[in-house]
Amino acid sequence: MDLGSFRLDIDGLLGDFTEGNYLTLDDFKRIWIKRKVSYIFEARPPTRNSAFFMQSLYTHCISRMISDGPLSRRLGALYCLYCLHEIQPYKPGFKIYLSLGELRKLRNLVGEAKQKKLGSVVAIVKRMQEKNMFLFGFVDILGNTTQQRVDEMTMQQQQRVEVAYDKLFVNSNIERYLHMSLGADLEVENYKKMLSEYEQAKAIGIQEASETTDVGDVKHIIENKKTAADVMDEMVNAWDAEKDEYYEKTGISRPDQIVAADDYFDKEFQEFLG
Repeated sequence: MDLGSFRLDIDGLLGDFTEGNYLTLDDFKRIWIKRKVSYIFEARPPTRNSAFFMQSLYTHCISRMISDGPLSRRLGALYCLYCLHEIQPYKPGFKIYLSLGELRKLRNLVGEAKQKKLGSVVAIVKRMQEKNMFLFGFVDILGNTTQQRVDEMTMQQQQRVEVAYDKLFVNSNIERYLHMSLGADLEVENYKKMLSEYEQAKAIGIQEASETTDVGDVKHIIENKKTAADVMDEMVNAWDAEKDEYYEKTGISRPDQIVAADDYFDKEFQEFLG
């Protein structure tokens, strides 16, 4: 897929913004409209791989945003990311993939904007974060292809599908069974305590009776090594083993295993923005 012309359109837009030494989103939008950049989606390649197309545009903007160029150029790239996400024709829209290294560069850019008293930049990034535009991952832009970024994005989106699946079917019978802890729901520990006390009382009773009566016919009761508590433990273990086998064969992740990377970094980024 040849995306060279699209990258040239973005570079031309950023060139005009940088040449004017502009710093605000309003100035960027004015140049965007003048250059009719919105038509970039009208000329998108006829391909089913829309994710690759969008991530290619995002990646090009990110490369300009984290470069060592002038502040106006880096801010222009940030604004371009924002606008591309907002006007994309895809529903639901594709998120902006950021590696951890790129996230740090974005934080540095926001910090630099704060020093320049550009409060609007902080507001825009906060709006992007609040609208859940970002998808944080681990594949860095340098030395990796757009396809690798798309692959990881797809993997993380699949994890979100699993989370949605869990929420969607949370009230179904199978989900109730999967999330059920047999030991906790049946209060096995309480029963085991009661049974233990009963076994002790039974043993004491038979021992006392043996002093005056022949207890040969009932002595085997206290000599039985397998107690009711042991049977309950076996049931709980068998239940857990069946659940483990189900998760393994279906490939469904356990709820406590689906911890998306961006959950942590999204919170950290939000705290940084204030």
